[in-house]
Amino acid sequence: MSAQHNKTSVAAISIFASGGMAAAKFAVGIAIGSLALISEALHSSIDLVATIITWAVVRVSDKPADEEHHYGHGKLESISALGVTALLYVLAGGILVESYSRLREGTPPPTISAVPFVVLVIDIVVNLWRARALHRAARETRSQALAADALHFASDVLGSFAVIIGLILAALGFWWGDAAAAAAVAVMIALLGLRMAGSTVQTLVDRAPEGAQEKATAAILGVPGVIDVERLRLRMVGATMFIDTIAKVPRTYPIDRVEEIKRKAQAAVDKAFGDADLTFTAVPVARDNETVRDRIMVIAHNSGLAIHHVTVHDLGAKLIVGIDLEVDAGMQLDAAHDIANTLERSIQEEFGADVEVDVHIEPLEPELPFGVDAVPERVRAIASALTEYAAGGEIYDIHNVRVRNTDAGEIVNFHCRATPSMSVIKVHEHVDAIERALRRAFPSVKRVISHAEPPRA
Repeated sequence: MSAQHNKTSVAAISIFASGGMAAAKFAVGIAIGSLALISEALHSSIDLVATIITWAVVRVSDKPADEEHHYGHGKLESISALGVTALLYVLAGGILVESYSRLREGTPPPTISAVPFVVLVIDIVVNLWRARALHRAARETRSQALAADALHFASDVLGSFAVIIGLILAALGFWWGDAAAAAAVAVMIALLGLRMAGSTVQTLVDRAPEGAQEKATAAILGVPGVIDVERLRLRMVGATMFIDTIAKVPRTYPIDRVEEIKRKAQAAVDKAFGDADLTFTAVPVARDNETVRDRIMVIAHNSGLAIHHVTVHDLGAKLIVGIDLEVDAGMQLDAAHDIANTLERSIQEEFGADVEVDVHIEPLEPELPFGVDAVPERVRAIASALTEYAAGGEIYDIHNVRVRNTDAGEIVNFHCRATPSMSVIKVHEHVDAIERALRRAFPSVKRVISHAEPPRA
């Protein structure tokens, strides 16, 4: 059964129960002349009106957000609860006025019989069942309207006990017992209204539920990649917790990784609150463990520049930075030089004016260069040369050789193997020597791309 169906079903059953018990108490109260029982019947009538309102409201409050209601329709439950509170105060005031009048004038006590006691006992049983069912449904669906109804019927039980006590006092000869019981019912109604009004107003003014901010903050901070929560605001609309947060993430993270953090944060608050709508604003910040290379890559990325082969040497009092900067192959030298100078100044602003920066400008490789596979004879010739250059060295088993002809020249790809324990720098040095030998022997080779792997791969 869906949450919406559960809410409307419980509210509908409550309508019939409220109507039946209100009619029974009112009829018996009129018959025996009991103000307390009539007051309780009127209270139940208010409950009936409240339940009808609740039934209507919960059918609308779960509708999704639309163009006019960006946060959904959940506030309708709070408004309905506030309206019911107003009705309760009107009823309580009327009962108190009538009770005072009867106490002052000394109105004769009601006619006592077993009938009102039977009706009240049945009313207590029905209200206990309704209060429990509504409370369970309200907890499961986090419906403020159903919670208000549950509180109504729980208070009705106390009111019924007060009426029973008043009738017993009247039967024992205390003429004021019935009017006093009616006044007690009015006080209970007023206290109930006060409690409801406080809770409802807090929701309407967007007061954060107690402990919710700490709970949401902990959930978001538990997401890997979130450094800190700078700001967090939340509001409850119906059963949905709307959360607006500004969170700090490492500035070195790519956009797709930040998006993954957002998705995980949404899942975390959903798990914490059951139904949450998270607006996550990521603020990139520098971490204490950023390396010089990381910071340089951020500078280039923020400037929209393509760089690689960043080398950094620390000479104690001075940093020496070398960078390969890729620019459009057709760009004029003066324009490319201006870009390089701007990059150098940005790095000096980050690390200090005494940092030494050298930028090597090279043409940017075309994104999708046109090319075709070389003829088999050419592939075999290059594969044979690669095997020859690797012979007797640390690199062996040259395989998966591919050669492609492009407008810029030949591109060669190959795989090779090396000892698993060899360091990456050593592997790179040996493979680089083979690549240089190949380009010397085959000047038409524009680029060589090698893939070294251990024997088991």
